[in-house]
Amino acid sequence: MQPETIAPVPPPLPKSKMASLVIVYTTVFIDLLGFGIILPILPFYALSFGATGLWVGVLTTAYSAAQFIGAPIVGRLSDVYGRRPLLLLALAGSVVSLTVTGLAGSLGVLIAARAMAGLFGGSIAAAQAYVADVTNREERSKYMGLLGASIGMGFVFGPAIGAGLARFGYGTAAFVAAGIAAINWIAAWFRLEESRPKAQRTEALASAGAHGRRFSFAGLGTALRDPGIRPVLLATFLVTMGFVGMETTYALLGAKRFAMTPVDLGYVFTFIGVVVVIVQGGLIGRLTKAFGEQRLATFGALIMALGLICVPFAMTWGLSVAALGILSVGQACSSPTLSTLLSKCTGRDEQGGILGLGQSLASAARGLGPIIAGFLYDQDIGWPYWASALLCLGAAWLVRGSGLTKSLLAQDRRPDASAISVAG
Repeated sequence: MQPETIAPVPPPLPKSKMASLVIVYTTVFIDLLGFGIILPILPFYALSFGATGLWVGVLTTAYSAAQFIGAPIVGRLSDVYGRRPLLLLALAGSVVSLTVTGLAGSLGVLIAARAMAGLFGGSIAAAQAYVADVTNREERSKYMGLLGASIGMGFVFGPAIGAGLARFGYGTAAFVAAGIAAINWIAAWFRLEESRPKAQRTEALASAGAHGRRFSFAGLGTALRDPGIRPVLLATFLVTMGFVGMETTYALLGAKRFAMTPVDLGYVFTFIGVVVVIVQGGLIGRLTKAFGEQRLATFGALIMALGLICVPFAMTWGLSVAALGILSVGQACSSPTLSTLLSKCTGRDEQGGILGLGQSLASAARGLGPIIAGFLYDQDIGWPYWASALLCLGAAWLVRGSGLTKSLLAQDRRPDASAISVAG
């Protein structure tokens, strides 16, 4: 009788690596806190310059369009020059863009400031790559989930602070956010260590130069032809667009069906943020150990589809919020596991670039999603939700594809070269 084979339990992260991750989580939280502070005031800020609804939409799109360009570049450069300098660059960009936002004297300057913020908005991609650098494959989803929880907390607390500061003027909120970002940059300068050893950076630089893809999208575009990476990238785009469809139209649905006020809507989105933080901060690690990233990402997309289907059929406020809760659980399960799958299907010298490309496609979804969802809502109140549910079902189908499974199996046969020591 053969003895039962027991899978080895991965050792806990050393204290030095955990301390580095805490700094990264704090950095991202504070960065997103500053972003969240000005988020609720931007439409009103634009209106003070005489903006129409179209120009308010342009203001929102400017950030996503610029991030679509900036995120993969920042991520790819972090492969070559290290995570630390690119995180510091992204944080410095936040300081400058928020300061320009506070000083804006016209709508054009305000739009330019938001585009600048998007262009330097690659901190999430660099942070995801940092997490991939210092964690082993078995535990990576747990720590990606904690990164997602840090992002979610920034969005939970930021808008509340911004709403309180708005009474002192739109510029005041932007200057406070810029001050927070500046303090964050200073703290990161002194406390954040590099996660990629110099030898790996040198190797990545030589590889990038040899293939002519140091700063361009051309090399990253080949990822869309990779049978392992392509489904994860497309699934990231689809689930983001599905969630954005709800974010864009729920205020309209809530006001029409339940007479929701802006305050009520604020409570609803705070509830969504809390659900995401709980799932990503406390449950993702256990769920990943039980089911694996591929199954959990598929499950998350399916749960998102279920929640989206239910929202238009909910005829009471309580049922509507419950449907949003289901949707939020699905989103919280799919987002960090998709990032983990991307990192696992990618070589260590291209993780930042590929994770940045994932953020880029998510930005594209946030740019296109509101326009499409708004158009569908004008046709019928349920259309944006049912269309978004179809997108999420498509994402689930992509993640369960054989190409991704084969890619993951191939990577699992290689030695784990991603969990490395923090290096200067």
